[in-house]
Amino acid sequence: MNAFPEKLEEIIELFEHLPETERREMLISFSENTRQHEPREGETFDLEDVRKDDECTDEVGVFLNIDDQGGAHFRVKLGPKVQTLTRAMTAILCQGLDGSSPQALQEVPQDFVPRIVGSELVRLRSQTVYYVLTRMKSACAVYLKRERAAI
Repeated sequence: MNAFPEKLEEIIELFEHLPETERREMLISFSENTRQHEPREGETFDLEDVRKDDECTDEVGVFLNIDDQGGAHFRVKLGPKVQTLTRAMTAILCQGLDGSSPQALQEVPQDFVPRIVGSELVRLRSQTVYYVLTRMKSACAVYLKRERAAI
């Protein structure tokens, strides 16, 4: 079985074959699409986690909804000071992890990040590139804990 959800694997494959200049342009393009992954008016969520952590420049809200088939769907609200790379990774993760089960999402290894952003950006922005994935995994862990407690 593949370690990555199919949608995420497609994004990884798209990025890893791009020259550095095109890779950065694609990251900027993804960063400009983060608004489409924000919570919409009237939406309700199974879990909401809004906070500002020391490793991030602004407040980040992670909103998790689980559908009837057990698939996780994220909305993320980023404060205005959040960096471009974090914005890009947010859009990539919302798109690439959409519909994965919370259990499968927690098992996604982080080693795909350099394949998307390139090793140079990972080295320069190591905390930034993993931040949103860590928050999403944390939201899934809390959700699963609540589900087990309800049984």
